[in-house]
Amino acid sequence: MLFAMKCSKTSLIIMLLAFVAVGSGSTTSVFAQNTGGAKAATGDVTKKPQKKSSLVSVDAVRLEPLSQTIAIIGRLVARQAGQVAAQVAGAVVDMKVEVGDRVKKGQVLALLDTASLAAQLSVVEGELLQARAQLEFDQSDLRLAELGLKRQEDLKQSGAFSKAQYEDWVQKVARANASVTRREAVVSTRQASLRVSQINLAKASITAPYDGVVTQRMAETGSYVRVGDPVVYLISDGTLEIEVDVPSTRVAGLEPGAKVAFELDNGQNFEARVRAVLPSENPLTRTRMVRFEPDFSRNRERLADAQSVIVQIPVGIQRDILSVHKDAIIKRGNESIVFVVANEEAQSRVIKLGESAGNRIEVLSGLKRGEQVVVRGNERLRGGASVRIN
Repeated sequence: MLFAMKCSKTSLIIMLLAFVAVGSGSTTSVFAQNTGGAKAATGDVTKKPQKKSSLVSVDAVRLEPLSQTIAIIGRLVARQAGQVAAQVAGAVVDMKVEVGDRVKKGQVLALLDTASLAAQLSVVEGELLQARAQLEFDQSDLRLAELGLKRQEDLKQSGAFSKAQYEDWVQKVARANASVTRREAVVSTRQASLRVSQINLAKASITAPYDGVVTQRMAETGSYVRVGDPVVYLISDGTLEIEVDVPSTRVAGLEPGAKVAFELDNGQNFEARVRAVLPSENPLTRTRMVRFEPDFSRNRERLADAQSVIVQIPVGIQRDILSVHKDAIIKRGNESIVFVVANEEAQSRVIKLGESAGNRIEVLSGLKRGEQVVVRGNERLRGGASVRIN
């Protein structure tokens, strides 16, 4: 029994020693782990962070002409259009044209009755013949008077000279001269009357004053027209101009001779030259009428009076501007900001803007020509950020 108790005590002691040994090993292991973690943490804190660069696209600030335009609807107008009227009175005996006929200058449009005009011409011709005969008679009297006066002058150095007779012949020559002058005036009047009668007879044939198209017949065969009564309405579609009501604030860039682009309703594009800016303003619309001479040398389409066109009107006088791409501009409150790249760094810059010019905008202040501004990747940039140019 004693031996058993000794064995039990010995076993207990061995178990206690094993427990202590295990406990000591565990404690050492945990301490080692904690010590290693502390070292690792200390190593991370001492590393320096690297600055990350943003990838951006840039565009240069440049000087270019400002040629922005606005589209305004205009219309084609005929420089020559209107009523062709009768210049003498008479009955219409024949209408030579129909609506839609294209006529040439000088082509006969209508014929008037010429019987009375021809008779009047005959009367004037007779009066002219009579005046010429009377002039010849008076010229003969003048020659006789001049011969009588010469004979008296030849007798001045002889005893047969009579002063009274000499003075009588002087008076006869004066009267003959006056009569001849009066007859010459009558002949001139009769010649003018003959010319008027001939013109009136010619005007009985009403002709086209210019090339054009008949758009309306205003008289018919058998009707009577007085002087000034319209016979046809004629439009010259070969001399069309463009008429545009331009806002008064936009006429500064429309000097005579300036060229603009315009478009027909079928999509064709042409050029036109400013002919005149009328010095009259519409007080209701605040517009001024501008006339353009179009270049239709490439056109094959039929054009019409009052046809609509779209004209590109310059917004002002063409000038050179410092411009920046619109994608470079960031709005922050009431300010316009761009990022300027220099030495791989983006610096924010407040700028002042002017007119738009397509996809670029005029810069009034804040930038210089040639500076590089960010146009892509600038949404999240901050001043002083490191950047790489794509």
